[in-house]
Amino acid sequence: MKKKIDELTIDGDVYVPKTSILETAKGDYPIHMVRTYSAGVFFGELKERNGKEVVLLNARRVWYWDGAASLSELAQIGTSKPGTCKFPQSVTEIILTEAVELIPITEKALKTLNNVKIWTNQ
Repeated sequence: MKKKIDELTIDGDVYVPKTSILETAKGDYPIHMVRTYSAGVFFGELKERNGKEVVLLNARRVWYWDGAASLSELAQIGTSKPGTCKFPQSVTEIILTEAVELIPITEKALKTLNNVKIWTNQ
């Protein structure tokens, strides 16, 4: 019987299976970077948008990024330094009530974003 691996630690870096991040997306919803007025930046599957309210599925907060000059660059080409970015664990769904910027994420960028390990304080 195969054992499922939820995460793997190598030299202090935590890795998770690709299917546990955003590659579970079935193509029903496009992946977007969303900057909010006061809650920070998130990326995930854009399920709904109604004015400033946005619903993201399989979303991760971008607490700190490195290897990109701006969020626009992060969404277009990704990060050249996934090892120094800080993205916490994804959430199944989040409602953001003060979205001020939505940027579609390219496949190229998503590959680098998916390489950012889960940042945690545990």
